[in-house]
Amino acid sequence: MALITYRQAVKDALAEEIARDPNVFVMGEEVAQYNGAYKVTEGLWEKFGDKRMVDAPISEAGFIGLGIGASMLGLRPVMEFMFWSFCYVAFDQLLNNGSFCRYMSGGLMNVPIVVRGPANGGTNVGATHSHTPENLCANHPGIKVVCPSNAADAKGLMKTAIRDNDPVFVMENTLLYGQKWEVPEEEYLIPMGKANILKEGKDISLIAHGRGAITALEAAQKLAEEYDIDAEVLDLRSIRPLDVDAILQTVKKTNRVVYVEENKPFSSVGSQIISIIQEEAFDHLDAPIKRVNSIDAPQIYSMPLEKIQIPDADRVIKKVLEIC
Repeated sequence: MALITYRQAVKDALAEEIARDPNVFVMGEEVAQYNGAYKVTEGLWEKFGDKRMVDAPISEAGFIGLGIGASMLGLRPVMEFMFWSFCYVAFDQLLNNGSFCRYMSGGLMNVPIVVRGPANGGTNVGATHSHTPENLCANHPGIKVVCPSNAADAKGLMKTAIRDNDPVFVMENTLLYGQKWEVPEEEYLIPMGKANILKEGKDISLIAHGRGAITALEAAQKLAEEYDIDAEVLDLRSIRPLDVDAILQTVKKTNRVVYVEENKPFSSVGSQIISIIQEEAFDHLDAPIKRVNSIDAPQIYSMPLEKIQIPDADRVIKKVLEIC
């Protein structure tokens, strides 16, 4: 095991897959000579050259369309959004062409494209640069969506995504890029649709994805220390495909649930999870399901107020205490 940053883990995954498969290339704004806006691709241009690391103009609609077309012809592009907030200008390519092509061709055409980049608030960049669109993207059949919460998952899921024949959207969090985790030094893959229990518990289930899983874990530790409440933390890792079995198992084990995510509450990922639990495990619930989301307003530019807007451990604890 090696202690490395989330940023390094993503870079290692990209480097290994570019070296392994000549059809893999990376494209995005400033990914090559500038080393990436967040230095995720630092050093890869010098190592692999212009054909494998391609700088794109500031035109997401243009280069995402190029990537979709390239993937239909057998290449495996990894496209970087500087912010996932910029995906909206490429929705026709991503969600109308990319997601449906394999289905509408009767399986004759694959679209093995990965689209990655940060999808989060909390960095004081305003409402138009702070979207978390995993719920919007997962709504489209044919799209796979993953939200890694740590470096090990970021690497394993990225490698799996690059090898997949469907479009895979990898939504990262800039606040995690500099944090370190233990990552296996040998090659490994993490399957999509397989959740991970970050902490075993018996009193309540904290279900989360992305950085919300880290917030849930922090809350669980405080609940144990200050309230003698033993919380289980389930990190979904993958939004679509979704590990429904893992969700139902933890609900049946603890009988109480709080969902934690940085998405806004209306039509969020948590809304879908709660619906599944209500339909499939209602008789196992001993209390209403609660959830903790970002406050339902455009992302606040003021840093002190934005910190209040995004879920933290104290807000999770408050919800837990309402039902425990």
